[in-house]
Amino acid sequence: MLAVRRRGYFALFPAFGLLLFLVLYFRGDAVTVPKRGTGGGRPGGDEDEPTFWSKVPVHYPPDSIRPLPTGTPVQYPRVQATTFPVERDAEARTRRIERRDAVRDVFYRGWLSYRELAWGADELAPVSGGVKNHFGGWAATLVDALDTLWIMDLKDEFDEAVSKAATIDFTQTDLPQINVFETNIRYLGGFLAAYELSRDRRLLRKAVEVGDMLYKAFDTPNRMPITRWDLHAAARGEKQVANKGLIAEVGTLSMEFTRLSMLTGEPKWFDAVQRISDEMAAQQDSTALPGLWPLDVNGKKKVFNSGSVFALGAMADSAYEYLPKMAALIGGQLPMYQEMYEKAIKAAMKHNIFRPLTPTNEDILIAGNAHAKDHGIELEPQGQHLVCFWGGMMALAARLFSRDQDMEPARKLVEGCIWTYKAFPHGIMAEAFLMAPCPAGDSCQWSETAWKREVLRRAGKDPNGAESGAEADAIIKEERLPKGFTSINDRAYVLRPEAIESVFVLYRVTGREDLLDAAWDMFIAIDRATSTELANSAVSDVTSPEEPKKKDSMESFWMAETLKYFYLIFSEPGVISLDEFVLNTEAHPFRRLLK
Repeated sequence: MLAVRRRGYFALFPAFGLLLFLVLYFRGDAVTVPKRGTGGGRPGGDEDEPTFWSKVPVHYPPDSIRPLPTGTPVQYPRVQATTFPVERDAEARTRRIERRDAVRDVFYRGWLSYRELAWGADELAPVSGGVKNHFGGWAATLVDALDTLWIMDLKDEFDEAVSKAATIDFTQTDLPQINVFETNIRYLGGFLAAYELSRDRRLLRKAVEVGDMLYKAFDTPNRMPITRWDLHAAARGEKQVANKGLIAEVGTLSMEFTRLSMLTGEPKWFDAVQRISDEMAAQQDSTALPGLWPLDVNGKKKVFNSGSVFALGAMADSAYEYLPKMAALIGGQLPMYQEMYEKAIKAAMKHNIFRPLTPTNEDILIAGNAHAKDHGIELEPQGQHLVCFWGGMMALAARLFSRDQDMEPARKLVEGCIWTYKAFPHGIMAEAFLMAPCPAGDSCQWSETAWKREVLRRAGKDPNGAESGAEADAIIKEERLPKGFTSINDRAYVLRPEAIESVFVLYRVTGREDLLDAAWDMFIAIDRATSTELANSAVSDVTSPEEPKKKDSMESFWMAETLKYFYLIFSEPGVISLDEFVLNTEAHPFRRLLK
């Protein structure tokens, strides 16, 4: 660890060493990140022993292993704003720091409860104080939050957590199958990012262990991964084949596997995911909505273009998110990722993204679903909390790829999520909902009549009936529909991060001070509605006129993502700079390959 490596120097110069230590660790918002190259090699010495999973026999070895690209990285434009006005105003900066510390306090309270009541379990049940193990029983909250501990300067807690993480046995689980996607983004991503920040080689060792385990899920006849994988059968040496899955499940492995190859110099992980990317690229133009991939894919048959539902949120989201982020991660050495992104954004802007009717005529955008029908592409104007990441992704890509035309829709998408938060009674967006889209053309003037007609249509009622007005009013009252919303599919809030994620990215890209106030309003609303005696809990109904009922659930992304993004937006802009790091879909920062 960094502190260990400093001790020899401090022993020679005690007074200066102590002063340097204090400066490094306690100078405002600074996060201590060792300045190293992109690599580091496989864990050395005794730690370089083969893992259990690397010794399991391979049934279908690849014919060849593609090496990592070795060209000169592209010199992308600057991502972050050059000025942040809040940093020049002493009062505003003090307010920002107070808000940052308030976020840290919420995290720390939850961490202490997890440490006391659920140490080593995947999750703390934040109402009852029980434990849950939905992700292998491998301490998901602990691993997912390692980098958050480091970023928040909770170094003692970090050291204790690393020691615990080093003992996790990734050969054992009570689950009949593991979700490869979730294991990848939470565990592999968590270990990689914590290693990136601390350079504690125990973390790289655990990343290799998880990487070797997940690599075994690619041991199929066509080298496509098994998304819901029987770990026990694999450990016994049984053969398995890829199954049907979702585009997000197969398209969200590239960053973690590639970064592991970059850090270790072992190209097998990069080769594994690049085979998926090649298939996605080859079939992108032949889907029913060219440019986008359908939700359902068939790994066994290598079919990525058969299906009629094209979503940007649940079941698809991070497959698109990783396109510009892979370009950033590998320094643009594979142009295919930018090319795939640009095709996807063109199709999404035409078919999925819409302006909704709002009572205040807001100039905002929402990302919905598209369905390929016999008569053409049909919009389903469903918004989701999950899809709120899209605006931040567009803002990041607009800067990376010099796509200035994308900044305006990126802003409107982020502001659409901010507005939607405010539209609900507790100041928190519901998980999924439908809205009334504006009619074709530039006109989007609020119409109570048009809204109510859409409410009736969504409810399966005749909007032209004699009693249509009364029927609409009854539905609106019974369903507790805010104006502009026509149906609410899922009323829960499960501590998701996507809205604050995009607010954070847009703030770092633009420096807009008003986004700090928007983020603070979101944080206060979330903490007020979800706080328990122990931590924070998902709630079942954000439309309830009373305090929302708590679901006794706190997924690991609450500490890994949601609170991290709140903390980062209220930190100095140089803390996890987007010009140095790119974050995976679980908010784990990986170092970008820079020129």
